[in-house]
Amino acid sequence: MRPTLCWSELPGRTVGILGLGREGEANLRACRARGIEPVLVDDTPEATTIGAAVLATAAGGLDALAGCDIVIKTPGVSPYSPAVEKLLGAGVQIVGGLGLWLAEADLTRVVCVTGTKGKSTTTEIAGHLVRGLGYRCLVGGNIGVPPYDPAVGDDYDYWVIEVSSYQAVDVPVTPPVVGVTSLHPDHLPWHRGDPAVYYRDKLSLCTHPGADLTVASGDSALIKDRRDLLGPRVRWVHATDDPAAAWLASLRLLGAHNRRNALIARAVLQGLGVSGVDDPAALRRAAAGFAGLDSRLQIIGDVAGVTFVDDNLSTNVLPTLAAVEAFPNRRVALIVGGQDRGIDYRALGEGLRSRSADIRVLTIPDNGPHIRAMLEAADPGPAVTAQDTPDLGEAVRAGYEWARPDGVVLLSPAAASFGRFRDYRQRGAVFAAAMKSCAQT
Repeated sequence: MRPTLCWSELPGRTVGILGLGREGEANLRACRARGIEPVLVDDTPEATTIGAAVLATAAGGLDALAGCDIVIKTPGVSPYSPAVEKLLGAGVQIVGGLGLWLAEADLTRVVCVTGTKGKSTTTEIAGHLVRGLGYRCLVGGNIGVPPYDPAVGDDYDYWVIEVSSYQAVDVPVTPPVVGVTSLHPDHLPWHRGDPAVYYRDKLSLCTHPGADLTVASGDSALIKDRRDLLGPRVRWVHATDDPAAAWLASLRLLGAHNRRNALIARAVLQGLGVSGVDDPAALRRAAAGFAGLDSRLQIIGDVAGVTFVDDNLSTNVLPTLAAVEAFPNRRVALIVGGQDRGIDYRALGEGLRSRSADIRVLTIPDNGPHIRAMLEAADPGPAVTAQDTPDLGEAVRAGYEWARPDGVVLLSPAAASFGRFRDYRQRGAVFAAAMKSCAQT
């Protein structure tokens, strides 16, 4: 039985919103569309731009929320935080905007995609194919826009929704079809610092009421070892499946992992019953024109035979290794480093151990020296060397000189951008500017 709490059941109740980021602002618009003026609380209210009174969490805001019937929290607020524990202790029901939407959506027309990495690419490919097959499709969730935001409307045939581990813990129901792209420890501080909690929270999307088919990477031992968390039925997808699939060429994707992502995208649409997805000719036409995603294994230029690749949304070891594998026979200058989130980087050295072509690992702050130390402790083999650099610009210059005349300079940092950069876009812009500087020398 579905839980009854959904957006249409909020009028008449006292509602609060905790967190006024992108989703928090969508939560506010959804409330106001239903005649609800919620209590607004944020850790840094002076940074909000909504033009309404916002209370500071630590200066009376939490007490104000404790008087509400329901609090809609932004995904960035951990359910294990003291603030949420205090609200639960006061008898407040904590929900998420995506969960409220799913609780009353026609789930036969919704597919959710999750995974440590690859979920955005898979979501975008699935949405592109649906549109190419002639249907109206909203691609949203963790990528794009929240599907419940009144600004996007509801005139769609299908919804393809990316779900992060932060969002999954607030989801009360599961669509009949869910895609899982990969699994690797990530965001550990948010998940009590425990990889087991992260795995459980991430995969909880697969087992709520309504769960039926999970389309999952069969190349991931971590996923296969957690079959009990994947719901009633599982369809395993491997990067080597369907070797004659001509439609994949139209997507112009690099790397075996992206081939698997595309096959997962097709499989979830097959599970959803989208007409035309089993027609090779129709699928090839639908795949045409896919532009890919910024900063995801994106070739941004070539300087004197050296290829520059922006993969700076790879913020964990798993996608960084996948990015390196996209260039099996070329020398790769790999730039890694950023915000320290407690990741065990010995796995990077272990993953590079089978590398035959030379690789130069160039580390950047803040956690670059830590990565290098753990990499070298893992003894990655003679093909792998490493050096610390003071900043991204210097790493690019050193990587270019090393990779000449025909190698690759790959920004795949296995760490988040925060601390040194405003966001991944700024980090990517600095990388591109450094590439242009190489062209001028």
